[in-house]
Amino acid sequence: MASTLEITKSLLSPPGDTIQEHIDFIGMSQAELAERMGRPKEKINDIIKGREPITTATAFQLDKVLGIPASFWINRENTFRKELYELQQQEALESQKDWLAAFPINEIKKLGWLPHTREKHILVDSLLKFFGVASTEEWETIYVAEEVSVAFRVSLAHTQSPHAISAWLRMGELQAKELKIEPFNKRKFKDALSEIKELAFLIPAGFAQQLQNICAQCGVALVYTPKLPKAPISGATRWFHNKPIIQLSGRFKTNDHFWFTFFHEAAHIILHGKKDVFLENVAGTTMDLEKEEEANAFAAKQLLTDGQLREIRQAAPLTDELIQAFANKFRTPPGVIIGRLQHLGLIPYSTGNEFREKIDLFEQLGSSSAENSVNSTTTSN
Repeated sequence: MASTLEITKSLLSPPGDTIQEHIDFIGMSQAELAERMGRPKEKINDIIKGREPITTATAFQLDKVLGIPASFWINRENTFRKELYELQQQEALESQKDWLAAFPINEIKKLGWLPHTREKHILVDSLLKFFGVASTEEWETIYVAEEVSVAFRVSLAHTQSPHAISAWLRMGELQAKELKIEPFNKRKFKDALSEIKELAFLIPAGFAQQLQNICAQCGVALVYTPKLPKAPISGATRWFHNKPIIQLSGRFKTNDHFWFTFFHEAAHIILHGKKDVFLENVAGTTMDLEKEEEANAFAAKQLLTDGQLREIRQAAPLTDELIQAFANKFRTPPGVIIGRLQHLGLIPYSTGNEFREKIDLFEQLGSSSAENSVNSTTTSN
């Protein structure tokens, strides 16, 4: 049984149909038309059957022989070829349903990154536009091919879900394009970290937006992107179109995890190169362990210096009042102190968790920041 696409394609009328109708009307054969145009009869038959296009030269010949303006034939040809190409593209897109099915499409549609439709060809086309690629082959080249792409520089081939991770990362790039940021100033960004630490301690209403604004003033695009199913990524740092991006998912919903992740990503921008791509908590990607350790050490010291940690360790026993006193003294959230002590094995993981503050990043923002910007980013890309 023929598909709707096949039926539509069979009903498409090439401009040759109009030529045939006209010469039939005036009583002219294809052989005579070919003779008058100075073209082989076989070539004229190919044009009439739609196997050959009506070129500009052919259009002017038809103008002279049939008295119908060349502009008519040129427009007729362009319209036909456009409609034919769109149908061929639709057929090609329909064939990519396996690629489409590998993405968490329902969740992506809920976030507003794709239109709410079940039409496979529309979704594939929208997804290609979302990624800014001409076909699924280019997507494979950028994100999955073993040979690292100039557009991404890291292969997701051995990750659990390269499709979901690539969509999350791409949304971060689109969000970053929408932000107005100053030219990057490493010194200014490094100096701003003390202000950011104070923000972490005070955790005022709207802190996420304030943090984004401080970063923007230093030339860093900080974006918040909701995590996707099968994409257990907590953060990422890379340069995209000469702009440093810190992308956070809010995966771990406590203040100690949130701020450690932020300062860890900030360390990559301050300490490491523009060609590096850092993906946190993504198994299967190549990691530079030395650089990751440098970022861990940088983040830890930003939140709690070695001297401050030493002072805390010397105090015994560590009561709730003492933890709060140290937090006030060092302007460091008590949950961060607890997290650090747990990580170092100085206290059990069951101790002090009441000091950890819950952070629901997207609830705090009011709605998904990715969803807020998706309409403008996907239509402008």
